[in-house]
Amino acid sequence: MMFWYGDGMNGWGWFAMSAGMILFWGLLITAVVLIFRALDRAAERPARQDRPAGPERILGERLARGEIDEEEYRRRLSALRSGEP
Repeated sequence: MMFWYGDGMNGWGWFAMSAGMILFWGLLITAVVLIFRALDRAAERPARQDRPAGPERILGERLARGEIDEEEYRRRLSALRSGEP
């Protein structure tokens, strides 16, 4: 024979059950969002290159960042391509 505590749950039982369901769904939704964000970040990352950056690429990046002007870029690029120090 099973023992029942009255004819239902008291206020604390309803509160615990409600809080448990909110916590469960909150954790489940948080886990799904974090998984999708991690997968999205992995798709955004460019493929990793194993070869080091070449001098022309570095020179182009310096021009893009504004570290050198276009005249200096062209002068250094011609020096690189001609093999002069």
